[in-house]
Amino acid sequence: MNGTSTEIEIRTLKRDIAQVYNRVNQEFYATGVRSQRVDIQENRVIIFAKHKRVTAFKALSQNFWELTTYADAALIVEFKAKFRKIIEDVTGMKVLSVLKDYDPDSEEAVCVIIFDQKIT
Repeated sequence: MNGTSTEIEIRTLKRDIAQVYNRVNQEFYATGVRSQRVDIQENRVIIFAKHKRVTAFKALSQNFWELTTYADAALIVEFKAKFRKIIEDVTGMKVLSVLKDYDPDSEEAVCVIIFDQKIT
């Protein structure tokens, strides 16, 4: 495969992954991400995203910090399972692991997808 085809395939893969990430966020949080960047390194895809905090969580977090922390953690677990399945379906590649963290104060998140094969 020539370099141009590979570049197009990588851009398409990044676009597809970004769309899935945004779609799953819309499903779980009723809002998409504000912005995102997708980077690929060997067998890993790293998504940096700026989220929009769910208004109800924002309201609760002042007086019920523990509750929103647990809810965030539970939603991340569910998000990762759904995201992993869709990513495998869309890419046709096996996902070894999905790692995700979210900071409610800055509304920044990072998600790492580790595939069983090298992408680049």
